[in-house]
Amino acid sequence: MKIFTNSIKLLVLFFALIPTISYAQLNGSYILSGKVDDDHGQPLIGTTVTIKGTKNSAATDSTGKFSLTTNAKLPYTLVFTAVGFQPQEFFIKNANSALNIQLTTQSLLINEVVVTASRKEEKLLRSPVAIEKLSINALKQSPGPSFYDALENVKGVQMTTTSITLKVPNTRGFNSPNNFRFMQLVDGVDMQSATLGVPLGNAIGPTELDIASIEITPGAAAALYGTNAINGLSNLFTKDPFKYQGLSFYHRSGLNHVGNDALGASSLTEDAFRFAKAFNDKFAFKVNVSYLQGTDWQSNTQKDQNPQNLKTANPAYPELTGLSNAAYDGWNKYGDDALAGSNTVVIKGVNVNGVARPNLTVARTGYNEVDLVDPHVSNLKLDGTLSYKITPNTILSYTYRYGRMDGVFQRGNKISLDGATVQNHKVELKGKEFLIRAYESIENTGNSFNVKPLADNLDLNHASNSAWGTLYGNALKSYNGGVLTSANLAAAEQFARAAADKGRVEPGTPAFDALRKTIIGINNWDIKSSLIPNAPATGGAALVQKSNMYNAEAQWDLSDRVKVVDLLAGADVRVYSITPDGNNFVDFTRPIADRNTPLADGSFGKNVIYKKYGAFTQVTKTFFDNKLKLFGSVRWDYNPYFDPKFTPRLAAVYSVNENHNFRFTFQNGYRFPSLFEALSYVNNGRVKRVGSLPFINDGLGYLGNSYTQTSVANFNAAVNAAPGSASGTDATALANRSLLKVADLPPARPEQITSYEVGYKGIVADNKVFIDIDAYTNRYDGFLGQVQVFVPNGTNVGTDAAVLSMLDVNRDPTTGSTSNAASQGQSRYRVYTNAKNIYHNYGSSAGITYNFYKRYTISGNVSFNKLKSQSTSDIFVTGFNTPEWSSNISFGNREVIKNLGFNVVYKWQESFLWESPLVTGNVPAIGTFDAQVTYRVPAYYATFKVGATDIFNKRYFQYAGGPTLGGLYYVSVTLDGLLTK
Repeated sequence: MKIFTNSIKLLVLFFALIPTISYAQLNGSYILSGKVDDDHGQPLIGTTVTIKGTKNSAATDSTGKFSLTTNAKLPYTLVFTAVGFQPQEFFIKNANSALNIQLTTQSLLINEVVVTASRKEEKLLRSPVAIEKLSINALKQSPGPSFYDALENVKGVQMTTTSITLKVPNTRGFNSPNNFRFMQLVDGVDMQSATLGVPLGNAIGPTELDIASIEITPGAAAALYGTNAINGLSNLFTKDPFKYQGLSFYHRSGLNHVGNDALGASSLTEDAFRFAKAFNDKFAFKVNVSYLQGTDWQSNTQKDQNPQNLKTANPAYPELTGLSNAAYDGWNKYGDDALAGSNTVVIKGVNVNGVARPNLTVARTGYNEVDLVDPHVSNLKLDGTLSYKITPNTILSYTYRYGRMDGVFQRGNKISLDGATVQNHKVELKGKEFLIRAYESIENTGNSFNVKPLADNLDLNHASNSAWGTLYGNALKSYNGGVLTSANLAAAEQFARAAADKGRVEPGTPAFDALRKTIIGINNWDIKSSLIPNAPATGGAALVQKSNMYNAEAQWDLSDRVKVVDLLAGADVRVYSITPDGNNFVDFTRPIADRNTPLADGSFGKNVIYKKYGAFTQVTKTFFDNKLKLFGSVRWDYNPYFDPKFTPRLAAVYSVNENHNFRFTFQNGYRFPSLFEALSYVNNGRVKRVGSLPFINDGLGYLGNSYTQTSVANFNAAVNAAPGSASGTDATALANRSLLKVADLPPARPEQITSYEVGYKGIVADNKVFIDIDAYTNRYDGFLGQVQVFVPNGTNVGTDAAVLSMLDVNRDPTTGSTSNAASQGQSRYRVYTNAKNIYHNYGSSAGITYNFYKRYTISGNVSFNKLKSQSTSDIFVTGFNTPEWSSNISFGNREVIKNLGFNVVYKWQESFLWESPLVTGNVPAIGTFDAQVTYRVPAYYATFKVGATDIFNKRYFQYAGGPTLGGLYYVSVTLDGLLTK
């Protein structure tokens, strides 16, 4: 056929096995070894050599050599496969057969196989859903400093970098730094941290030397993978110790914070080691170690998200703008949370130009994140695997994985991770038709802490809010002899703040360092006061979370038994066991007043248990000479706190011919609340963050007896804006009671997505061009998010007492004054609950790869994602947090001359609005260049790589409140395939 006879010459023309297959006897087994070269006589890496009909295989190393240990009886057939070639089979009569084989080239992806789309092997071109695959060669050619950075170049993927050690991918909208909706797997193990609630795929996953490939499924995957995968899935596969043997080393040295940066140029280093060995094709093991250390990106954006003109600030004080904004709330500053209605005081009786002004809202000064968080980070990863072949097609394995990390991530607030650890134990039995897997994940947050209570308590150690407010008010009113004017009001504000802050600990002083150390070592975020007499005197900020997650799953391929259709069935069970710490998770069987108090044995009660069960079945059938392939699956998921849910998926793939494939997919999906969304009970800045399970509301009343935060802010703005002596009075408050809106939160239910997708994958122009297009529309019902509500203490919403308790001056119980009656105050809760609106989003992405001359390749992709606007506001901001348009373009050649290759990538996304409970603001457009040059020295098993991300050091941030990123420049050397014999 012309498609093969005129094959493209820009990749590879033939394999030649050099020398001939050699033979060595080993206790009844023997070793086949050889070498695979390309058309330039250069080693070809990653070619798979398999004995047909078995799982006995090997892969070529960086020198193109392979060794295959087997006890198979001759003769048999060897199968050689590599990306860019038509698979070929060779009949081996004896171990000394001389083979000189020329293989026919094909398109890069024509025979690429994936497993994630339907949980079994199938051609990528005929996948029933959108899926991308990064092979080992693609990962090596990425200009990113780590393999995980290559995900940023994948069509439709939006990466959120919270730290050098922590990157979180997302697809198709509703992005967040702790992404509950996008699942990350490593060899089938879920990398989602149980208690932290953040995916840790790059922090505790594979090392640079052990990654084999990555598959990414954008969009809903819940029909096969369960309730955490409604936005997508990444599946990381590591190297098989039977297939990839030998000793390998990796070292990378880099620089970041180059140029005009407060930290100055900082070093970043990473070292890795891998050793794998197989014995008699029966037993194999591998060991991996890697260690990274460096200076983290810092969150140092000081934008004000509560400017003077907002109702939550001081619209009646136009003089107080910029740095003189009395209610300043900085993006990366904590303890000044005026927008959320925390850390503020109200100053009454302010006269400017001889005229009474409304009450003045003033935020505490707070501390910058860069002064609270140590930028020095490290990441240690260890793993080992023992594998035993019970039969040629049945493998029993045990894997241990350990990760220790520092860094920063964002949940409701910023969390500084210090020595956080996760351990995995996995046992797996895998056969030709079945898979049984069980694993345990053990989590310990080490010396980590929450940044907000640290900032709060640093300020409160200086003075309580009421005492600080008195100092501020007295200084303000005494400025300039008590004569305040429009001309001097800004200076008066600065004077009053300095007077109120006099004596507080300042960054860079021994007193600050000592108090900070004390606070982050205490696991109680309250500070002692008349309202909380048993709290620690300094307050605390430690994050002490320990948990175990147990997961067991199995699947069985019944296709050979059923015959009529291909049938796959599976089931799984998961149990979380959390040790209550009294500050994030509590024993809900204890009385409310005792939940934060340790028992006599030092514990905080019984472990918190959270369970879910699931099962699925999938049927596949082909028609019309395999041109039409139909998929049908249904999944059942059950969480004891909710009714069982059924998740169907229907898909059809029509292949005009091998190179042109069209698909349509419908699927439904549910997401049960994650562990933190369901069961958290966090005391944070006197705003208790509570999970979504209805029983947590018992005795607290926030579901039905509360007002929304937005309405309380509008209410106080109106009361404070009243002229003259009417400002802030009870009479004014009661006159504005209609502004208060009852939250009326419903009991939580699982989030639901309904998704439709169409797509095309094809190869044209004599196999030179690969095209991949998809389009989707999603419908979200019951979207889960956080809303802050205000509960009137000791009364019910609607009463006069409830209205008056919502005044800012009644944040705490008060005894009353001439203008305000006594009040029992208010309690504030941030609640995980369901949105009341139904949300629709839609989008499309397209990618193209063109091998236009020899090995030169240019590729590009563009993605569009859009959230339909709502006619009515919701109880919380859902946060689509995704640019409408984004694009990547790459140009490269893996071997432009002998052993020398390069790749250049340009990444762009347009500006977009980022919304979250912590920070809301605009993310400017981003456009950066990445590049790498690679030089191989096969004789020494070495590969040298010089590269950079954001070459021109153009500073940017990926989300509001996130770290400022810049250029990272590195060199690396890899020694791969040593001691393979």
